[in-house]
Amino acid sequence: MREFLPFVFLILFFSCQNKPQVSTSKFVKIAGETMGTTYHITYDDELGRNFKKEVDSILVEINQDVSTYIPDSYISKINKGSKEDTIQDLSNYQHFNEVFKVSDEIFKKTNGYFDPTVMPLVNYWGFGYTEKRAITNIDSIKVDSLKQLVGLNKIEARCDGSPILGWFCFYQKENSKIEIDFSAIAKGYAVDVVSNFFEEKKSKNYLVEIGGELRTAGKNSREKIWTTAINTPKINAQLNEYEAIIKVNNKAIATSGNYRNFHEANGEWYGHEINPKTGFPEKSNLLSVTIMADDCMSADAYATAMMVMGLEKSKALAEKLNNIDAFFIFANEEGELETFYTKGFEGTIVE
Repeated sequence: MREFLPFVFLILFFSCQNKPQVSTSKFVKIAGETMGTTYHITYDDELGRNFKKEVDSILVEINQDVSTYIPDSYISKINKGSKEDTIQDLSNYQHFNEVFKVSDEIFKKTNGYFDPTVMPLVNYWGFGYTEKRAITNIDSIKVDSLKQLVGLNKIEARCDGSPILGWFCFYQKENSKIEIDFSAIAKGYAVDVVSNFFEEKKSKNYLVEIGGELRTAGKNSREKIWTTAINTPKINAQLNEYEAIIKVNNKAIATSGNYRNFHEANGEWYGHEINPKTGFPEKSNLLSVTIMADDCMSADAYATAMMVMGLEKSKALAEKLNNIDAFFIFANEEGELETFYTKGFEGTIVE
């Protein structure tokens, strides 16, 4: 998966140690590394139990399904296989199956602006699992040829079965060179899976964060609603520079932007958000998108889609979607930063 720094600065103090720190209120903090970034989790547990081992195991399992950086992961096998070889029994690949299903739903709702088959273009522009490099001489013919491989509708997905006999899903690529990239949704999915783990452990208060994407339940150790900050979208901005502090009340948050992960070539810079419609890195006055949703997987995917859709199309989409709210940071004609947010953010902004 692509490595990039978190776009959301947490207003929390996490231990740098792997061992949990337990407070008198039985709140536990654990941290680690996954998906080319870090994770930080705070949760309450009556017995003060350390669930780091279990969390790490969950994350390893997810990566084995959806990480393009693991050569023998399932997604890597799909990407490298011929179109005939991609017809598989996925009954043992629940993470891949679930991420593909939701990706297809969001692909349709965004009119193709969220498209995991953008992988060949991501690699071309130097942001994928291949060599990281800046493109100094753009080959528009090459970009156009790679664009022909883009389109999640070019992968046929068929699922059948029953709760008793089990479910079976089969995937077939229209072209053997089609590749999938779940990096714009996988972290959010992992946040949801880990959050569900703590729900099963009867934790009523938690914050799960992976690479800046997060989901909360209940309150923190001070019995306050969890808060986080939306970073200032500037290339040289410090991680503690922010545009707004918001309360995250039993919701998920994900932020996308180009200002942390980009290449510079011939005096110009271009970011990692590739527009599947054009094949080129998207450049617009929209600098950052923060999505608040019930689940982090959706928040993650819609944040990416809206970054390549541009401000006006994103505003229109956000108004249509149920249980999805957006906070946009953009540059006006004078180059000054401005913000716009949908109704769901009203009352959540602390400062």
